[in-house]
Amino acid sequence: MAKDTTAGGPVTRRGASQADVARIAGVSGQTVSRVANGARYVDPATRERVLTAMREVGYRPNRAARALRSGRFQSIGVIAFELSSVGTTHTLDAIAAAATETGYAINLLPVLDATQDAVRAAFDQLGEQAVDGIIILVETHRLDGVAVPEGLPVVVVDSSAQYDYPIVDNDQAHGARLATEHLLDLGHETVWHVAGPELSYSARRRRTSWQGTLEAHGRTVPPVLAGDWSTASGYEAGLRLADNEEVTAVFTANDQMALGLLRALHERGRRVPDDVSVVGFDDMEEAAYFWPPLTTVHQSFDEVGRGAVDALIREIQSGDHEHQEVLVPPRLVVRASTAAPRGTNA
Repeated sequence: MAKDTTAGGPVTRRGASQADVARIAGVSGQTVSRVANGARYVDPATRERVLTAMREVGYRPNRAARALRSGRFQSIGVIAFELSSVGTTHTLDAIAAAATETGYAINLLPVLDATQDAVRAAFDQLGEQAVDGIIILVETHRLDGVAVPEGLPVVVVDSSAQYDYPIVDNDQAHGARLATEHLLDLGHETVWHVAGPELSYSARRRRTSWQGTLEAHGRTVPPVLAGDWSTASGYEAGLRLADNEEVTAVFTANDQMALGLLRALHERGRRVPDDVSVVGFDDMEEAAYFWPPLTTVHQSFDEVGRGAVDALIREIQSGDHEHQEVLVPPRLVVRASTAAPRGTNA
């Protein structure tokens, strides 16, 4: 902290106040307070002038004092599992960006082993910290028997949730239907499926939708090959599928398994898409650079993350806890890994 030298020796200068910021920025103290509290309805030029003045004098809003006055901490707790997964990573990025834009800080608590005890401990920890609400990025089967903290607004990013809270998610069933129908429309007699883990809601919804789409079109439903989201499990499934000449089209439950599948097919001499067409799910950034570039289902993780923050802030500000479900529709991205089966003109 800066010091002034006087006849009586060095003395500590008082911290900068809102009045100092208001004087330098040429605005009222109320305007400074609104900027410090992250209020939306401040003219952008005025907001920037106030922020510049804050930096100039070294003013730091006192979050604790502000919370005592308003009853809010301007902080959101996020409980998340599988931080390395494509969906979780992109959704967290969107949550952080949306929260920052609305003046909220993020308190992230990773649940590394996703046991009920670990989830319960995360809830307890957030309950002891200064957060205004919680976003849950843990599939709800891992929450069985775990009581969600009472008195806090909650939003769940998982449309299998049975809680009386707002829910935001990608429409998994619609995405799987797009993938399966794309391959059928190209002229393939049926579509094989490499599924995700049985306990995963997303994997189950994609598998159920794939099967229902085939049945709706009067097609044979082949046996499911189970994976675990990893490239290695896609590779193992691909080795089994490559030896079956009847396999001409495969829908994998995520792009990482599709990558393993592509390698297995290549090693066994099955060309993609000449011999086998492949569709993934997620549209991870690398999917466009697979060989061949992967046809896949694009999930709008950005829209899901921002939707979760918007829903939570509405709860925080209104005090109402209304159950609502928002499903974001995915879209099919067609690239070079799919084509009509050999010998057809589709």
